[in-house]
Amino acid sequence: MPHEISLITTIAAALGLALVLGFVAARLKLPALVGYLAAGIVIGPFTPGFVADSALAAQLAEIGVMLLMFGVGLHFSLDDLMAVKRVAVPGAVVQMAAATALGAALATAWGWGLGAALVFGLALSVASTVVLLKALEARGAIDSVNGRIAVGWLVVEDLAMVLVLVLLPALAPMLGGTDNGTPEGRGLWATLAITLAQVAAFVALMLVVGRRLFPWLLWQVAKTGSRELFTLCVVAAAVTIAYGAAGLFGVSFALGAFFAGMVLRESEFSHRAAEESLPLRDAFAVLFFVSVGMLFDPLVLVERPLQVLSVVAIIVVGKSIAAFALVLLLRYPLNTALTVSASLAQIGEFSFILAALGLSLKLLPPEGQSLIVAGALISIAVNPLLFSLAEPAQRWILARSSAARRHAERDDPLAELPATTEPRYLARQVVLVGYGRVGRRLAGALREQGIACVVVDRNRERVEEVRAQGLPAVIGDAAEAAVLIQAHIAQAAMLLVATADAVGVRQMIDTARQLNPQVQVAVRTHSDEEAQWLTGEGARTFGGEDELAQAMLRHVLGTMQARPA
Repeated sequence: MPHEISLITTIAAALGLALVLGFVAARLKLPALVGYLAAGIVIGPFTPGFVADSALAAQLAEIGVMLLMFGVGLHFSLDDLMAVKRVAVPGAVVQMAAATALGAALATAWGWGLGAALVFGLALSVASTVVLLKALEARGAIDSVNGRIAVGWLVVEDLAMVLVLVLLPALAPMLGGTDNGTPEGRGLWATLAITLAQVAAFVALMLVVGRRLFPWLLWQVAKTGSRELFTLCVVAAAVTIAYGAAGLFGVSFALGAFFAGMVLRESEFSHRAAEESLPLRDAFAVLFFVSVGMLFDPLVLVERPLQVLSVVAIIVVGKSIAAFALVLLLRYPLNTALTVSASLAQIGEFSFILAALGLSLKLLPPEGQSLIVAGALISIAVNPLLFSLAEPAQRWILARSSAARRHAERDDPLAELPATTEPRYLARQVVLVGYGRVGRRLAGALREQGIACVVVDRNRERVEEVRAQGLPAVIGDAAEAAVLIQAHIAQAAMLLVATADAVGVRQMIDTARQLNPQVQVAVRTHSDEEAQWLTGEGARTFGGEDELAQAMLRHVLGTMQARPA
């Protein structure tokens, strides 16, 4: 070859083989990502034949992580993050502590030292945001309440891991390793203070300056009318902000890109930005899974089968049980607990970064990294199956567990309307399902018009917010009869479904009609197919594109008719 083409070779081999094996996996009714992982194994250094450049693949995968987290930020506002803080913050902290303790106990049983046990346990405690996003996207659940809780939970985990990665070099000598990352003379508390100050400075800069600067920049580029410049602006913003966050503030690439998306969300072009970056996000996400497969040495399954099974058990079973119990203790519904449990039953990018750092500090033995990669590969491969089992598991648990039924029916002050609720909210009222961005506007407009409205939402913080405003609200899943009964659907005039969660809407309508055959139904829809089906069921549907077109048409007709002949 006339010049070095290792980058082209790596991309061609990774994407080409991922396409073939992903297609085979799909035909076998398996998730496509299983094929992507297999492609990485085939072109990795531990199998015969062609070997791709693993260093280049890792960097390409890092870009994929940036773009995916950027996309999450475009859909996830600061308000959304604050709305789930009561479950995400304590849940993530306690769950990470529990998983770290399990992993450390296992490593100690193998005869490893304290430092190795701590690094190993931490690596098993943090889930992959990339894997979670792909699972939620496949089910259209990113904008659902459960999806936002799961994403918020993992954002908290990522923030915690940023601190771990910065503090570990300072702690390494105390744990039996070497110190090759902390400036000489800087103590542990000084390192912690500087790290917190850097993260706080980055977040403040993005929220104060970035929320004004970057939407303005996007608007200036959009005014040129050039699609390629707009796409370039979006991708450049995601990558450069992530790189700057890592270089200047010590924040991870992933978190930097996430906040870049959050600030660009303030622009009216945020939806277009998400669409323009989607093809790149998908392509680089494939490279992420291929790079994970390249790290896997199949011999570890033969040489250490019991250790691999123990690691997988902690990731898939131990973390899930801990998260499940925590969510229920925080008084969230069973389906939320199952969704969060499935979300955390895998590990990914931060685990690999932490394992590599542990090796460089001489804390983690080489076999530790192999076990972590094996656990990641297997848990990522089975994770889509766990998501698909969440709903059947909920039905099975409720049918066979009296304790689960008592939990669903327990005396929660938010699960029923207060006894002091005014009579006008109990008959001929509107039952509004969902108090997100659309629901808030609807509730405010109904209140201004003097129309009684009862809000139903699965998010505890939102229900508390509504009640603080003096409006009646009930917590729970509106697809369940008990929840709609508490909202007095039997005497309601209308069921108004404004939730972004398309899952369960049909069940909501069926349940409402069983309790009140005369109730009128209006639904926010997310696709033409869904709108067609719901219209056939007698519901009035409202889709974003249709309503926008109709509003613009009304404006045009009104303007043209008002013009003099």
